[in-house]
Amino acid sequence: MPSQTLQSSMDPPGSAPLGSLSRRTLFYVAWIFASCSLFLYPLMAFVSYSLSNENASHLVLIPVISAWILFLERNRIFKTLGSDVVAASVFLAAGGALALVAFSLGSHWSALNHLSVYTLALILLWVAGFALLFGRQALQNARFPLVFLLLTIPIPDFLLNKVIYLLQKGSAEIAAVLFDWSGVPVLRDGFVFHLAHVSIEVARECSGIRSSLALLILAILVAYFYLDTFWKQAVLVVAGLFVMIVKNGVRIVTLTLLASYVDPGFLYGKLHNQGGVVFFVLGLLLLAPLLWLLQRSEQKVPTQAAN
Repeated sequence: MPSQTLQSSMDPPGSAPLGSLSRRTLFYVAWIFASCSLFLYPLMAFVSYSLSNENASHLVLIPVISAWILFLERNRIFKTLGSDVVAASVFLAAGGALALVAFSLGSHWSALNHLSVYTLALILLWVAGFALLFGRQALQNARFPLVFLLLTIPIPDFLLNKVIYLLQKGSAEIAAVLFDWSGVPVLRDGFVFHLAHVSIEVARECSGIRSSLALLILAILVAYFYLDTFWKQAVLVVAGLFVMIVKNGVRIVTLTLLASYVDPGFLYGKLHNQGGVVFFVLGLLLLAPLLWLLQRSEQKVPTQAAN
């Protein structure tokens, strides 16, 4: 069914566009609250998981960021309003099917996998309401903030273990290269590095997944706001993935050398436990020159991003 015009059952003849958008927004907020009520227990488990797990602390912020982007670009996104019943039905059916699967097979899954499916189902319901109340054109214009919502989904167990292993492996490889460049005698045994005075292991806890996810999310947002060309956005995001590993390797080598030649306490002190922000800033500094080079060829920076 093609998108309808501004006039609909929700918009009496002669109503102003701003009033129409305000009404639709109120209906959409009600849709959000209604869907959250249906998913109350999974939603409570989601919030609890995000607040109690440091590797998932960003999850509750993703919907807030998506809403902020919708508000920031409201003049462009909601320029043409309508009601796309077909798209809404498809997303609604997909969300309902996933919720039914999660409810039926939840006992056979881990709690995290169960939560991931429920979260995806809820997001699909949000997108269904968006398509129904704002139309196909608005849905297309808002594809970035709506797709960005997928980052709200907790990483399932099987995928989380692989991501941590890849970060762990990549960090160890970068650390090995940096040790070679430094000229420090090192004997490597898998994830374990033996120096003259200390031995360190690049364990799962050293994967740096928390700061890596934060850096990746920031790279995605910066690419969207400051770069217009898709391939340049992709280059910046891929570079962000690489920088995630590099900055973690730098962190491992820095702490190891300080512990070996200055004070062994560096392996257990504040720089180890709370110094992630220092190396996060280092990651941003590594990405800044690439962003500058990519941005030079862009015609303009979006006014919203500049503000």
